[in-house]
Amino acid sequence: MRQKGNMMAEKGILVVVSGFSGAGKGTLMKRLMEKYDNYALSVSATTRAPRPGEEHGREYFFHTKQEFEELILQDALIEYAQYVENYYGTPKAYVEKQLNAGKDVMEQLEAGKNVILEIEIQGALKVKKKLPDTLLLFVTPPTAEELKRRLVNRGTETMDVIESRLRRASEEAEGMSEYDYILINDQIEECVDKMHAIIQSQHETVKNRRDFIKEITEEIAVFEKGEEE
Repeated sequence: MRQKGNMMAEKGILVVVSGFSGAGKGTLMKRLMEKYDNYALSVSATTRAPRPGEEHGREYFFHTKQEFEELILQDALIEYAQYVENYYGTPKAYVEKQLNAGKDVMEQLEAGKNVILEIEIQGALKVKKKLPDTLLLFVTPPTAEELKRRLVNRGTETMDVIESRLRRASEEAEGMSEYDYILINDQIEECVDKMHAIIQSQHETVKNRRDFIKEITEEIAVFEKGEEE
Protein backbone atom coordinates (compact mmCIF):
# COMPACT_ATOMS: atom_id res chain seq x y z
CA MET A 1 0.00 0.00 0.00
CA ARG A 2 1.38 3.39 -1.01
CA GLN A 3 1.77 5.93 1.74
CA LYS A 4 0.56 9.47 1.12
CA GLY A 5 2.90 12.39 1.52
CA ASN A 6 2.16 15.73 3.14
CA MET A 7 -0.99 17.13 1.53
CA MET A 8 0.09 20.76 2.01
CA ALA A 9 1.14 22.50 -1.20
CA GLU A 10 4.92 22.40 -0.82
CA LYS A 11 7.52 22.81 -3.51
CA GLY A 12 8.97 19.46 -4.53
CA ILE A 13 12.60 18.42 -4.20
CA LEU A 14 14.78 17.62 -7.21
CA VAL A 15 16.74 14.49 -6.27
CA VAL A 16 19.64 12.92 -8.16
CA VAL A 17 20.43 9.31 -7.26
CA SER A 18 23.77 7.80 -8.26
CA GLY A 19 25.70 4.75 -7.17
CA PHE A 20 27.95 1.91 -8.20
CA SER A 21 26.70 -0.50 -10.82
CA GLY A 22 25.28 -3.36 -8.73
CA ALA A 23 24.37 -1.14 -5.77
CA GLY A 24 20.66 -1.79 -6.35
CA LYS A 25 19.59 1.68 -7.55
CA GLY A 26 16.94 0.34 -9.92
CA THR A 27 15.36 -1.92 -7.30
CA LEU A 28 15.47 0.93 -4.79
CA MET A 29 13.73 3.37 -7.14
CA LYS A 30 11.07 0.84 -8.08
CA ARG A 31 10.25 0.10 -4.44
CA LEU A 32 10.22 3.80 -3.50
CA MET A 33 7.64 4.49 -6.21
CA GLU A 34 5.55 1.51 -5.09
CA LYS A 35 5.64 2.35 -1.40
CA TYR A 36 5.33 6.13 -1.32
CA ASP A 37 3.22 8.70 -3.08
CA ASN A 38 4.23 12.06 -4.57
CA TYR A 39 7.31 10.99 -6.54
CA ALA A 40 8.00 11.37 -10.26
CA LEU A 41 10.81 9.26 -11.71
CA SER A 42 12.60 10.52 -14.80
CA VAL A 43 13.72 7.81 -17.24
CA SER A 44 17.22 8.02 -18.70
CA ALA A 45 18.45 7.03 -22.15
CA THR A 46 21.25 4.50 -22.67
CA THR A 47 23.07 2.49 -25.31
CA ARG A 48 23.50 -0.57 -23.09
CA ALA A 49 21.46 -3.65 -23.95
CA PRO A 50 18.22 -4.26 -22.00
CA ARG A 51 18.46 -6.80 -19.18
CA PRO A 52 15.84 -9.53 -18.81
CA GLY A 53 12.50 -7.98 -17.81
CA GLU A 54 13.47 -4.42 -18.73
CA GLU A 55 11.28 -2.47 -21.14
CA HIS A 56 11.97 0.48 -23.42
CA GLY A 57 10.56 3.62 -21.81
CA ARG A 58 10.17 2.08 -18.35
CA GLU A 59 13.66 1.38 -16.94
CA TYR A 60 15.46 3.22 -19.77
CA PHE A 61 15.03 4.49 -23.30
CA PHE A 62 17.27 2.02 -25.13
CA HIS A 63 19.12 3.40 -28.18
CA THR A 64 21.86 2.35 -30.55
CA LYS A 65 25.13 4.24 -30.31
CA GLN A 66 24.30 6.03 -33.57
CA GLU A 67 20.86 7.08 -32.29
CA PHE A 68 22.35 8.37 -29.03
CA GLU A 69 25.02 10.38 -30.82
CA GLU A 70 22.25 11.94 -32.94
CA LEU A 71 20.55 13.03 -29.69
CA ILE A 72 23.83 14.64 -28.61
CA LEU A 73 24.15 16.51 -31.92
CA GLN A 74 20.54 17.68 -31.64
CA ASP A 75 21.16 18.99 -28.09
CA ALA A 76 18.29 16.73 -27.01
CA LEU A 77 19.85 15.74 -23.66
CA ILE A 78 20.00 17.68 -20.39
CA GLU A 79 23.21 15.85 -19.58
CA TYR A 80 25.05 12.77 -20.79
CA ALA A 81 28.20 10.79 -20.04
CA GLN A 82 29.96 7.62 -21.14
CA TYR A 83 30.17 4.75 -18.68
CA VAL A 84 31.86 1.38 -19.35
CA GLU A 85 31.64 1.82 -23.15
CA ASN A 86 27.97 2.86 -23.04
CA TYR A 87 26.29 6.25 -23.14
CA TYR A 88 23.80 7.39 -20.49
CA GLY A 89 21.84 10.63 -20.55
CA THR A 90 18.65 12.47 -19.58
CA PRO A 91 16.34 13.29 -22.53
CA LYS A 92 14.99 16.85 -22.55
CA ALA A 93 11.74 15.96 -24.32
CA TYR A 94 10.83 13.24 -21.84
CA VAL A 95 11.65 15.33 -18.80
CA GLU A 96 9.49 18.15 -20.16
CA LYS A 97 6.47 15.88 -20.56
CA GLN A 98 7.10 13.24 -17.95
CA LEU A 99 4.46 11.85 -15.71
CA ASN A 100 2.34 14.95 -15.32
CA ALA A 101 0.29 15.80 -18.41
CA GLY A 102 2.94 17.82 -20.20
CA LYS A 103 4.34 19.72 -17.22
CA ASP A 104 8.08 20.18 -17.08
CA VAL A 105 10.29 19.37 -14.10
CA MET A 106 10.17 22.85 -12.59
CA GLU A 107 6.36 22.91 -12.79
CA GLN A 108 6.22 19.51 -11.09
CA LEU A 109 8.48 20.79 -8.33
CA GLU A 110 6.24 23.81 -7.85
CA ALA A 111 3.23 21.46 -7.70
CA GLY A 112 4.90 19.50 -4.90
CA LYS A 113 6.23 16.50 -6.82
CA ASN A 114 9.62 15.16 -5.73
CA VAL A 115 11.36 14.53 -9.06
CA ILE A 116 14.05 11.85 -9.12
CA LEU A 117 16.81 11.55 -11.71
CA GLU A 118 18.89 8.36 -11.62
CA ILE A 119 22.19 9.32 -13.26
CA GLU A 120 25.90 8.72 -12.78
CA ILE A 121 28.40 11.02 -11.07
CA GLN A 122 29.42 13.19 -14.04
CA GLY A 123 25.80 13.94 -14.88
CA ALA A 124 24.85 14.46 -11.24
CA LEU A 125 27.48 17.15 -10.75
CA LYS A 126 26.38 18.88 -13.98
CA VAL A 127 22.78 19.02 -12.70
CA LYS A 128 23.94 20.29 -9.28
CA LYS A 129 25.93 23.05 -10.99
CA LYS A 130 22.86 24.15 -12.98
CA LEU A 131 20.42 23.71 -10.08
CA PRO A 132 22.29 24.16 -6.75
CA ASP A 133 19.28 23.18 -4.61
CA THR A 134 19.35 19.65 -6.06
CA LEU A 135 19.67 16.89 -3.43
CA LEU A 136 22.42 14.38 -4.29
CA LEU A 137 22.14 10.81 -2.94
CA PHE A 138 24.77 8.11 -3.50
CA VAL A 139 23.78 4.44 -3.12
CA THR A 140 26.36 1.80 -2.18
CA PRO A 141 26.36 -1.78 -0.89
CA PRO A 142 27.89 -2.28 2.58
CA THR A 143 31.20 -3.72 1.29
CA ALA A 144 33.27 -4.01 -1.89
CA GLU A 145 32.95 -7.80 -1.70
CA GLU A 146 29.16 -7.51 -1.66
CA LEU A 147 29.33 -5.23 -4.70
CA LYS A 148 31.30 -7.85 -6.64
CA ARG A 149 28.94 -10.63 -5.49
CA ARG A 150 25.89 -8.73 -6.73
CA LEU A 151 27.43 -8.05 -10.12
CA VAL A 152 28.41 -11.70 -10.56
CA ASN A 153 25.07 -13.05 -9.32
CA ARG A 154 23.16 -10.76 -11.67
CA GLY A 155 24.30 -13.11 -14.41
CA THR A 156 23.79 -10.61 -17.25
CA GLU A 157 27.39 -9.73 -18.11
CA THR A 158 30.73 -11.33 -18.86
CA MET A 159 33.55 -11.27 -16.32
CA ASP A 160 35.39 -8.76 -18.51
CA VAL A 161 32.46 -6.34 -18.24
CA ILE A 162 32.12 -7.01 -14.50
CA GLU A 163 35.81 -6.27 -13.97
CA SER A 164 35.41 -3.09 -16.00
CA ARG A 165 32.50 -2.03 -13.78
CA LEU A 166 34.55 -2.72 -10.66
CA ARG A 167 37.43 -0.62 -11.98
CA ARG A 168 34.95 2.16 -12.72
CA ALA A 169 33.57 1.81 -9.17
CA SER A 170 37.06 2.53 -7.86
CA GLU A 171 37.05 5.83 -9.79
CA GLU A 172 33.49 6.66 -8.72
CA ALA A 173 34.34 6.14 -5.04
CA GLU A 174 36.54 9.23 -5.24
CA GLY A 175 33.46 11.33 -6.05
CA MET A 176 31.29 10.14 -3.16
CA SER A 177 32.29 13.10 -0.99
CA GLU A 178 30.55 15.44 -3.48
CA TYR A 179 27.15 14.02 -2.48
CA ASP A 180 24.83 15.23 0.27
CA TYR A 181 23.99 11.77 1.64
CA ILE A 182 25.36 8.24 1.38
CA LEU A 183 22.77 5.44 1.45
CA ILE A 184 24.06 1.98 2.37
CA ASN A 185 21.79 -0.49 0.59
CA ASP A 186 22.01 -3.59 2.75
CA GLN A 187 18.31 -4.25 3.42
CA ILE A 188 16.12 -2.85 0.66
CA GLU A 189 13.09 -1.87 2.80
CA GLU A 190 15.26 -0.10 5.36
CA CYS A 191 17.13 1.74 2.61
CA VAL A 192 13.88 2.82 0.89
CA ASP A 193 12.52 4.20 4.16
CA LYS A 194 15.77 6.09 4.82
CA MET A 195 15.72 7.58 1.35
CA HIS A 196 12.12 8.72 1.78
CA ALA A 197 12.91 10.22 5.19
CA ILE A 198 15.91 12.14 3.82
CA ILE A 199 13.90 13.57 0.95
CA GLN A 200 11.02 14.53 3.22
CA SER A 201 13.40 16.22 5.66
CA GLN A 202 14.55 18.55 2.88
CA HIS A 203 11.08 20.12 2.85
CA GLU A 204 11.81 21.45 6.35
CA THR A 205 15.09 23.21 5.56
CA VAL A 206 15.11 26.99 5.75
CA LYS A 207 15.81 27.36 2.02
CA ASN A 208 12.71 25.29 1.24
CA ARG A 209 10.55 27.08 3.81
CA ARG A 210 11.07 30.67 2.66
CA ASP A 211 7.42 31.14 1.68
CA PHE A 212 6.26 29.88 5.07
CA ILE A 213 8.79 32.08 6.88
CA LYS A 214 7.56 35.13 4.95
CA GLU A 215 3.92 34.28 5.64
CA ILE A 216 4.24 33.68 9.37
CA THR A 217 6.54 36.70 9.81
CA GLU A 218 3.85 38.91 8.28
CA GLU A 219 1.16 37.31 10.47
CA ILE A 220 3.16 37.78 13.66
CA ALA A 221 3.88 41.40 12.75
CA VAL A 222 0.17 42.05 13.38
CA PHE A 223 0.73 41.37 17.09
CA GLU A 224 3.35 44.11 17.27
CA LYS A 225 0.99 46.59 15.61
CA GLY A 226 -1.77 45.59 18.00
CA GLU A 227 0.43 46.20 21.03
CA GLU A 228 1.39 49.62 19.74
CA GLU A 229 -2.27 50.52 19.30
